[in-house]
Amino acid sequence: MPLSVNQLTKSIFQSDQRLELQLPTFSPEAMNYSVGKALAFPASQNEAMRAFGVPDSALRDFRILSRPCSVVRDVTISALNVLDGASDKSSRDTRLIMTGPTGCGKSYLLLQTVEYAAHSDWIVMYIPRGLHLVDSSKDYAYDARTRTYSQPAYSDQLLRRFLSVNERLIETLKTREHVSLEDAPVPAGSPLSELVKAGVQNPVNAPVVLAVLMDELSHQSTYPVLLAVDDMQAMYGYSLYRDAHYRQIMAQHLAIPRMILEYASGKKAFPRGAVMGAAGTQHTAFKMPLELCEALGLPPPRPAGPYTKRSPETTEFARGLKNFPVSPRMSVSEAASLFEVWMQDKALHTGEVRVNDELRSVPNDELFMSKYAEADGNPRAFVQNGLLATQMTL
Repeated sequence: MPLSVNQLTKSIFQSDQRLELQLPTFSPEAMNYSVGKALAFPASQNEAMRAFGVPDSALRDFRILSRPCSVVRDVTISALNVLDGASDKSSRDTRLIMTGPTGCGKSYLLLQTVEYAAHSDWIVMYIPRGLHLVDSSKDYAYDARTRTYSQPAYSDQLLRRFLSVNERLIETLKTREHVSLEDAPVPAGSPLSELVKAGVQNPVNAPVVLAVLMDELSHQSTYPVLLAVDDMQAMYGYSLYRDAHYRQIMAQHLAIPRMILEYASGKKAFPRGAVMGAAGTQHTAFKMPLELCEALGLPPPRPAGPYTKRSPETTEFARGLKNFPVSPRMSVSEAASLFEVWMQDKALHTGEVRVNDELRSVPNDELFMSKYAEADGNPRAFVQNGLLATQMTL
């Protein structure tokens, strides 16, 4: 059993209010003057980050930090400029995948883009853990109507999260056609929010409602739409699901990955909006396929020539995607802001001095530069292998 608070009397357990993490709140207006600075994400219940969730790499940091936050980098402003330019264009013109080495900040950049869009009157569909769509962690069933494998549980979760973030916007949109459902049909002209609620109230309807919702969004031009998917490379190849003959199912034959691929390839599009993804590099079972590397102009994952076998379907789904490279290194000013965040949250324990009969850590410039050099400027290595690995010296 854990000790009660009254028993934790040692000074190490006492919090110093003067050192609590205090940061400006993330907002579209704050982005213009916050390059190289850290901003805290808002904490309301309908925030995109809270509703859709965050990638595993960010979740580990947020569990340690007293407040979820991120540093605004130069590449953040570049991504937001691309998003602003896409607000009046078809999503076929803005289909990109963020690429870079492990730990360079692709997932954080995509999360910042999603939060920016959600606060700028965009309709947002965000999937922070794309691997869960293909790793056989949810139930699935073959749908003879669409000739794909539907994913009812994930469709239900996605609709709930989507409604939490976008209800204010979609309740002003109307359905174009009558939607027949098992228990409660949705007539034409109903608010789009009523359609989503029909799928939430009965999970059996969720796959059908999700498909109709995406079709409705692709025929409205009132609001721009952002479809953002982390671990995007997992959509291009085999999944861990099995068919009735125990053969691996291609991701494109699963309903939700198929939907993502259709918008990523431009086969379907939003009149206003963008499709953005981030390529993960940590999961060896879902590496970047050759067809996607060639579409993005990246070096192939293995030696390949003109006679190397390629999947025509995968090649077609990757056609037209653009590479959005993320720098493998932070600038010194960006790293300094990250250092200050962890320092203020008392994650660093080195260089203690005695203040009022207490030992307190005083991080210094030598510590910062040594950890920055050890990590070669890589954000994840700087935090995980550098700052969080500092040892207490008495």
